[in-house]
Amino acid sequence: MFSKILIANRGEIACRVIKTARRMGIKTVAVYSDADRDAVHVEMADEAVHIGPASASQSYLVADKIIAACKQTGAEAVHPGYGFLSERASFPDALNTAGIVWIGPNKRAIEAMGDKIESKKFANEARVSTVPGYLGVIESIEEAVRIAEEIGYPVMIKASAGGGGKGMRIAWNAAEVRDGYARSKSEAASSFGDDRVFIEKFIENPRHIEIQVLGDKHGNVIYLGERECSIQRRNQKVIEEAPSPLLDEETRRRMGEQAVALAKAVDYDSAGTVEFVAGQDKSFYFLEMNTRLQVEHPVTELVTGVDLVEQMIRVAAGEELSLTQDEVKLNGWAVESRIYAEDPYRGFLPSIGRLVRYRPPEEVFSDELSIRNDTGVVEGSEISMFYDPMIAKLITHASTRAEAIDAMSSALDAFYVDGIQHNVPFLTALMNHARWKAGDLSTSFIADEYPDGFFAATPDDDAYAVFAAVVLSMGALERERLDHLPGRLRPHSGAVREDWVIKLDKTYLPIRLAAGYPGTPVEIDVAIGDGPVMNVESDWAPGEPLWSGRVGSRSVTVQVRKLPGGYRLDWQGYSVTAKVMTPRIAELDRLMPDKLPPDTSKMLLCPMPGLVVSIHVAEGQEVKAGEQLAVVEAMKMENVLRAERDCVVTAVKAAPGDSLAVDAVIMEFS
Repeated sequence: MFSKILIANRGEIACRVIKTARRMGIKTVAVYSDADRDAVHVEMADEAVHIGPASASQSYLVADKIIAACKQTGAEAVHPGYGFLSERASFPDALNTAGIVWIGPNKRAIEAMGDKIESKKFANEARVSTVPGYLGVIESIEEAVRIAEEIGYPVMIKASAGGGGKGMRIAWNAAEVRDGYARSKSEAASSFGDDRVFIEKFIENPRHIEIQVLGDKHGNVIYLGERECSIQRRNQKVIEEAPSPLLDEETRRRMGEQAVALAKAVDYDSAGTVEFVAGQDKSFYFLEMNTRLQVEHPVTELVTGVDLVEQMIRVAAGEELSLTQDEVKLNGWAVESRIYAEDPYRGFLPSIGRLVRYRPPEEVFSDELSIRNDTGVVEGSEISMFYDPMIAKLITHASTRAEAIDAMSSALDAFYVDGIQHNVPFLTALMNHARWKAGDLSTSFIADEYPDGFFAATPDDDAYAVFAAVVLSMGALERERLDHLPGRLRPHSGAVREDWVIKLDKTYLPIRLAAGYPGTPVEIDVAIGDGPVMNVESDWAPGEPLWSGRVGSRSVTVQVRKLPGGYRLDWQGYSVTAKVMTPRIAELDRLMPDKLPPDTSKMLLCPMPGLVVSIHVAEGQEVKAGEQLAVVEAMKMENVLRAERDCVVTAVKAAPGDSLAVDAVIMEFS
C-alpha cells in the first residue's frame, strides 16, 4: 500500500479523496492554483504544492506540473478525481514514465472508452446497442447540418472529450445546428482542450441510467447497481438517486452484465461508469463510458456500503477485489442534490462571490438515516469564475425512496448559504414536486415542469399558517427582549398583546396569541383568523439563522434572514418577506404606495458576473427579436444573450475581454 498519494484536483472531490486516504493511513499532497491558495483541500492535505495561475489550462491541466509536484513531495501515486486530467490517456502514460502509479484504469481502457466517438465505435464492434448517430469527427458547419438532416431531428451535438454538460447542444432544426455546432466546439476547446464534436439522434423523453463497475488487475469485474440521473438542466445532472425507480431486477441484471462485458473487453481495472439512455419501456442503449469516478458516486456508496475511492486505491496498489458479484447487495435508497452557485430565479445563471455564511445541515450516519455533505468550501470561501460552480453535494440515505426524499427536503431546509445566489430553493421545490415523488422521470423533466424558468411558488394556506406562526414567535420574542433592555422605558404594563397582523409579502393575516408568553425556549399557542389553535415550540433565539421547532403537529426548519422591520423566511421552496404588525399599523401599511423598480427595458444587462467573449452588433444597428447580441462566459459555460424585441442599438458599453458584474450595462436600445 502507498504511504503518500497526490490528488490532482481541487474542491469537494479533492477533500473526498483526502478523507478516505486519511482513514487508510495514507498521507496526502494537494495541488493548488493562485485562486485556490486558501482552499479547504489545501488545508486538509498533509502537504500542498502551488502549480500556477488560476486558469485550469495553466495549472490543473498541466501534467508536467503535477509530476513535478509528485517528485518534490515523494508522492508514489496520483488520484485524479474527476474532470481535469482524469480521462486524458497521456497523463497515466507520463506518470508511468516517471515511476508514479496512476490510481485509475489502464491506458487502453481510457483510450477505448474515454473518447465518446471511439467508445461508440468500440461498442458497435462489441455488439452493444448504441444510439443511432454519426461517429466521425465533423469538420464544418455545413457538414454538421447535412449529417443532422440525414439522422433526423432532433439531434444532440456533443463534444468528443466532453463531460458535465459542457460542449453539448440539442438542435431541432438547421439553424440550431449551426449555432450549437459553434458553441459546442468553443466550449469543448476551452474546457477540455479538444474541440472535436459528433452528432447522434436525440431520443425524446429518455431516462439517464448508469451502471457503476469496479475492476481489478486480476481480471475481476463487478457491477454495483445503478444510479438514475434523469433530473438534468442543460445536460448537467442536478439530482441523482440509487437505485432507479424504473428498473426491475431483471433489467438491472441485464444492464449490469452488459456493462461488465464491456468493461472486461478493455481489461478495465478501476472504478468506472457505463452510461445508458433508457426508454420508459425499460429499453436501453449504451451512451458512453466514463473511465473515472463519477460526481454522483456517493449514492452508490450509501446503498452498497462500498467506499469506491478506497477500492480504487487498493486496486491501483495491486490488490484483488474483496467483493464478489453475489456479495453486492443494495440496501435502502439514496438521493443526492448538487448545490450550485447559480441563481434559479434568473435562469440559473452562475453566481460568484464569497460565502458570507455557509451552514450545511449536520451530518448523520446511522442504519435508519444518513445525511452526508461532500464539500470543498467553508464559511468565508470564495466561489470564483474559473471553475465549476458546485458548492457541495448533499446526500441522504433511508430505508425507502419516500423516506430518503423527505430527509433530503428537511436537510435542504437547513442548508443555509449567504453571500451568493444558490439553487437550494429550486432543489427544495423539486423534492416536493408530485411528479418527482412519483418517480415519473425523464431528462426533460425540468424543461417540462419549468418551461418559463423557476419562480418561487406562492405559499398555500398551510405554508402561510406556518410562516405566520413562526414570525409571530420571533417578532414577539424580539419585542419582549427590547422591552427589558437595561435603562429602557417600559412601553406597556407587562401584559402581552393578543391580537396581531402578520404581513407576508402583500398578504395580511390576522393572528391571535392565544396562550403562552414569548421567551426562550418559545412555547405559545396561536390561532390565525378564525382557525384552530396551534401550539408553537422552538428554542430559537434572536440572531440565529434557523428557526427549528414544531408548528402544530409539523416539524419545521425555516431559514431566517433579518430585514429592516422584518424578516425573509425560506422554507420548502417558498420565500416570503414577513413583518409583525399591530392591527392599527397594518391598517396604515395597506395605504402605503408600492415602490416600482427602475425601467431597464431599453438596456441589455449582464445577467451574471462573467467575461465578455464577443459583441455581435454595433451602435446604430437595427436588430430583430431573437437576434444574437453578445456572448458572456462564466464558469466555463458560454451564455448567448439575444434581443427580446425589435430595436436599434444606441450605445455599446462593453467590449470583448471585459469582466462584468451582474446587471452591468452591456448596451442600450431605442
